[in-house]
Amino acid sequence: MTEKINKDVRIHESWRKYLANEFSQPYFAHLRQFIRQEYAEKTIYPPAHLIFRAFDACPFDEVKVVLLGQDPYHGPLQANGLCFSVNTNVKPPPSLINIFKEIEADLKHPISRETDLSRWAKQGVLLLNATLTVRASQAASHQNQGWEAFTDAAIEILSDKRENLVFLLWGAYARRKGVNIDRNKHLVLESAHPSPLSAHNGFFGSRHFSQTNAYLIAHGLTPIEW
Repeated sequence: MTEKINKDVRIHESWRKYLANEFSQPYFAHLRQFIRQEYAEKTIYPPAHLIFRAFDACPFDEVKVVLLGQDPYHGPLQANGLCFSVNTNVKPPPSLINIFKEIEADLKHPISRETDLSRWAKQGVLLLNATLTVRASQAASHQNQGWEAFTDAAIEILSDKRENLVFLLWGAYARRKGVNIDRNKHLVLESAHPSPLSAHNGFFGSRHFSQTNAYLIAHGLTPIEW
């Protein structure tokens, strides 16, 4: 990354010791060079200082829930570094609308439909995309450059070093990415993706939000105010 990008990128200090080995790996050197060139030559989302926002907004020891996404949104003003989340006053994407619908149906009361999900991150929900950057208007354009290895490592570290986390895996991609999570130590909830193309195939009615809170309460933790 350029000097400016290196200076602007933020990641919470609690993650650094766990991810330090990844930053020194050959794949990450390739990824860094690739991202540096992409930001210099093209329009890339999210803004550089938000690349690691999921980690910056949710310290390692405060993670209670891990929600896995795939790519950042690739439209103007959408991606803000948190999966499924878009900036305030941005029209909510269909998947996010369906997430809100399922929460309200599950919990039986209205919830905030604020599109910036940082309120979840502040409560311990790690909103992690598998790939942390994307070219404007080109979905999946930064896949297979190294991000997947980096986020796989983060998931493995959480699985190994923490206990009693809830992992929400929506859709085939997320389920594959979570295949090595230790299910003896953590609750793993799987369903169809909330996209309009698949939400009726098992996302609606999955009741993941009430199940998550019941598990947290059972382990002496504060439930999430979805």
